[in-house]
Amino acid sequence: MITVQCKNFSALQICLSGQCFRMEMCGDDKYCLVAAGKYLQMVQNNDNILFECTQEEYDTIWRNYFDMETDYAEIIDGIDVNDIYLTSAAEYGKGIRILNQDLWEMIISFIISQQNNIKRIRKCIKLLCERFGEKKISASGITYYDFPTPQSLADAKMEDLYACNLGYRSRYVYETANSILHKDVDLKAVKEMDYKTAKAELLKLCGVGTKVADCICLFALHKTDAFPKDTHINKVLTTKYPDGFPFEKYGANSGILQQYIFFYDLNGMG
Repeated sequence: MITVQCKNFSALQICLSGQCFRMEMCGDDKYCLVAAGKYLQMVQNNDNILFECTQEEYDTIWRNYFDMETDYAEIIDGIDVNDIYLTSAAEYGKGIRILNQDLWEMIISFIISQQNNIKRIRKCIKLLCERFGEKKISASGITYYDFPTPQSLADAKMEDLYACNLGYRSRYVYETANSILHKDVDLKAVKEMDYKTAKAELLKLCGVGTKVADCICLFALHKTDAFPKDTHINKVLTTKYPDGFPFEKYGANSGILQQYIFFYDLNGMG
């Protein structure tokens, strides 16, 4: 176990931010997460985060996963002080960090997220992992399931995908798994592309539209200039930024600010 001190880090806000669906509260100030084939428990006490893992595992996986090297305070300080809405949103959600998540997992997760709420998305993904993912045991004896591979979902029967509460998204998941398996879209190549090229490539996948592609770019490829627009964001853009959001000012940090806006509005604060 190791303790890391980090400002602008809230495990609770990250858990509830809508970018990660396999992280959950499992006790007072305690959080459980399955990612990168690993099971992690962590406890937060103010700016101190206790990671229940080895130093090597933290250095090779979790440091990058939680984007620990980025100075989020500096990004927040760069917000126009006259933009009362955005400064308020950033203050409210200042513990959110943009996670570096697995590209394949984010493709399927955000296909499932369409016309869905966070609670239901979590349940769908949990069922999908339990039915099609590899069963594993953590060092502390916890049973968990890895995210299903493209092969396992390409081999799935449609009725088994429907049984995971995916509804019409079942076909999207099946078709996309086959596209990845046959390299119609090459995930290794996508990881090397710039934002616009990667987005165009992701749009070739069944069930991936503009908003889903932007979510994948932001939360898997760490393209922080991606700015996903859903009903929450569109409402804010219409009411708070009728002349347009100042993308030219915030550039590569626009996607981070999007998360503050989304979280602020999601919780009824905006």
